[in-house]
Amino acid sequence: MKRAINLERLRRDLEELGQIGFNPKGGVSRPSFSQADFEARDWFKEKLRQASLEVREDGAGNIFGRLKGQQEEPIILVGSHFDTVINGGLFDGSCGVLAGLECLRSLQEYNFNPAFPIEVVSFTDEEGNLVGDFLGSRAFTGFLNEELLRKDQTHFGRPLSEILKAAGLSLESVLQAKNQAPKVLAYLELHIEQGENLDLEEIPIGLVTRISGKRLYYASFIGRSNHAGPTPLELRQDAFLGLADFALRSTRLVASEYEDGRLTIGRVQLHPGTFSVVAGQADFTLDLRHSEKSSLKAMEEKVLALAEEIASARALSFHSQLVDSTEPTDMSVPLISLLEEEAKNLNYPYLKMISWAGHDAQILSWKTDAALIFIPSINGISHSPEEAIRWDDLEKGANLLFQAILRLAKG
Repeated sequence: MKRAINLERLRRDLEELGQIGFNPKGGVSRPSFSQADFEARDWFKEKLRQASLEVREDGAGNIFGRLKGQQEEPIILVGSHFDTVINGGLFDGSCGVLAGLECLRSLQEYNFNPAFPIEVVSFTDEEGNLVGDFLGSRAFTGFLNEELLRKDQTHFGRPLSEILKAAGLSLESVLQAKNQAPKVLAYLELHIEQGENLDLEEIPIGLVTRISGKRLYYASFIGRSNHAGPTPLELRQDAFLGLADFALRSTRLVASEYEDGRLTIGRVQLHPGTFSVVAGQADFTLDLRHSEKSSLKAMEEKVLALAEEIASARALSFHSQLVDSTEPTDMSVPLISLLEEEAKNLNYPYLKMISWAGHDAQILSWKTDAALIFIPSINGISHSPEEAIRWDDLEKGANLLFQAILRLAKG
């Protein structure tokens, strides 16, 4: 009988973790270094110890559990992240970490002696709740934006250094995490798709060939606040109308000129934001994505130029600040081929596909061979309390991960 993971044990782990940061009204809130995250970290470390794995934590708060190999390096790394968006779901990230843990436990039960050490990792702040996306995996690989880090600001308003101190870390320890990282032979990550392709096609496995690039901006239209009664419409410098015009026209631009481009305005704040006052300032977030580097660059330039054009026409000013940037990234061809072979051996249908969401595998691929396995998100829903999976799909994804680790660890 072919060796396999224990689905019931993996399911129990996911359900246990899902109670940490759970809101009875629905959803999980577990941003990095929140109280819920501290509880999840302690829970995970205890799970690693119960599995007789060596536990360590680096200067960025990334948590590792190691199954020893016949040599010290390089390691095979498998994992994802535990942190969530506010009021997110139970499976984003968590499936990858706990499937990795389950693979290591199963290897032990089969008395497998790997040629290389195998480590499961939970990376810090993949969701970018603190400062930019992928804080943990960027720190691990040495691709941090030090200038952004040293600005000591976060999306929560509290200084980053203060949040890190409460976790026993510091800006310097985060920057030094790369020096604690072992050489990595390969990185494997299992994740929910966060889209509806697999669910619509009724295919249990996605093999990601490329992860799209993105540009994240804080932006503002600035006009003049004035009384809503006496100020005629034609004399207003209404920042909100500038933003409304931009939202519609930029969406049409991307839809018509950039096939498969993505544009999202996710958060808007108007100032002063009250009755009887024309909005003098409209602050918003701008998220641009494309799978082709040249198209992403051209789309970015046209969208920002459109914002300037609208501001000029409406007697406003436009300001933008780039806060995060990743380029479209290909996954490892040899690892994809290995996963294809193992999926065929397991008789699992699969679909080769692009990921439109960013993942830690994107950052690890800049340092080593990396691969990303998708399982379906029911109805394509993620970052939501309604996020859901089928346990049978998770079993298939985890078993594919398990077989890939076996192949790699034989040396």
